[in-house]
Amino acid sequence: MVIYEVNLAVDRDMAEDYAAWLGPHIDDLLALDGFLGAEWFAVEQETNDWRVHWCIQYRVRDREALQAYFDKHAARLRGDGLDRFGGRFTAARRILRRRAAFQTADG
Repeated sequence: MVIYEVNLAVDRDMAEDYAAWLGPHIDDLLALDGFLGAEWFAVEQETNDWRVHWCIQYRVRDREALQAYFDKHAARLRGDGLDRFGGRFTAARRILRRRAAFQTADG
């Protein structure tokens, strides 16, 4: 399994509209083969800037399924957000592969 992480910084004055779009966008990705689930996090910032910060982590079956998304769907799905909100948000992406897992005796 891999984690595909998207970190967003969205202009505060349109964050509600962006969030209304983002939920169905996440559903669109989860409908793709190999996407297993997602979590949407609010990122706590030390400064109160003019943007809202979110992190979406998608759980993807394997790197091949993620590559299929990049090859076949990413341009269309990303393009929709750019068409609607271009210039009013930034997105930074990264791919995480688990190296090890740890837990407490309680966990």
